[in-house]
Amino acid sequence: MNYELFIGLRYLRARRSETFISLITVISVLGVMIGVMTLNVVMAVMTGFEETLRDRLLGINAHVALVKSGDQLRDYEQLLERVQKETGVAAAAPTIYGQVMLTSGPRVSGVFVRGVDPDRVNSVVDIGKYIKKGSLQALKKPQPIQVEERTVLLPGVILGIRLASQLGVFLGSPLQVVSPLGSPTAIGVIPKVRRFVVVGIFDSGMSEIDSTLVYMSLGDAQKFFEIGDAVTNIEIRVQDVYQAKTVADSIQRKLGFPYLTEDWSRLWPNLFSALKLEKTVYFLVLLLMVLIGAFNIISTLIMVVMEKRKDIAILQSMGATRAGIRKIFLIKGCVIGVVGTALGVLFGLAICLLIQEYQFIELPKDVFLISTVPVRIYWSNFLLVGFASLGVCLLASIYPARQAAKLDPVEIIRYE
Repeated sequence: MNYELFIGLRYLRARRSETFISLITVISVLGVMIGVMTLNVVMAVMTGFEETLRDRLLGINAHVALVKSGDQLRDYEQLLERVQKETGVAAAAPTIYGQVMLTSGPRVSGVFVRGVDPDRVNSVVDIGKYIKKGSLQALKKPQPIQVEERTVLLPGVILGIRLASQLGVFLGSPLQVVSPLGSPTAIGVIPKVRRFVVVGIFDSGMSEIDSTLVYMSLGDAQKFFEIGDAVTNIEIRVQDVYQAKTVADSIQRKLGFPYLTEDWSRLWPNLFSALKLEKTVYFLVLLLMVLIGAFNIISTLIMVVMEKRKDIAILQSMGATRAGIRKIFLIKGCVIGVVGTALGVLFGLAICLLIQEYQFIELPKDVFLISTVPVRIYWSNFLLVGFASLGVCLLASIYPARQAAKLDPVEIIRYE
């Protein structure tokens, strides 16, 4: 062990007359530890919120959507074959989008209709796992229900749980679907009205989607909107969600105009930009807590330098170089930073694991998408926080170490 390391570690242990300096050293370690611990926990929670929101949105919406400018897709089966051969594409399915009004007795609600193929939609979106009552396969054939003491066959729809509550319907309830684009007659335009029956209720956890989205089969949507054998878009699932933009751009280049593609990052750019900015701001703000510990390191080392002036002079008179003296105090500051950072990482990881395992921090479901605080533990985030903390502590040690190296041993020995 070289003398710089030996003396640097020795200065961490205080004599009786230096108990106050030792206490400040402990406070410095605790300051760094608390800052690193808090920063790690907040980063894990913010990442959890971001990924939970992304997974929920992409569980209902496709990664990439292919549309035709100003027209429906009438050759969608051939397009599906071409799209599925594209590198990075996991699955694709045809879809019809439209806007209608739902009525049940005196209750009315404007909604978005999504016409889907029950056999293919689950390969693109995860609607199947959100259905709490009924089933997706019930969309494939008309369902018999009793209406005015007679049995009739009605096509099915699947509603969001909030929409079902607003309309006062449940599984097996009939309702009317009204198109704002009516049929022209001799007496004017008459709204198109068709009866459907509720065959499923889903709960995505997002109130806006659960109160405005309705699923019906692809064939029923084609008949209701009178578009024949056509769809409005093709929804695509990619193998890596972060490569969705690359896949979308590749598909658009190969198909050319008038075909257009949109990936999920373009659908909600403001939302995910805000989340990313918020996480960055939290990181910078909480890094100030580490800086507080760093200022404690500066004050501790300055007091140690003042206390060890005689020791520094003796070491220099025995042949220690200014670089060696500087290294002694850098080692002491780095040890404080390493110990504080290591403890902060360990305690932060322990708190994250406790929150993840026991989920004891509850959230109001009406406000948030989930009922408990989500946590995502990534070692890259912990390493980033750790290196940032060590960098700050090292920078904080430079000034006191340089001041110690500048001391003149002749002046110190002469007057002390």
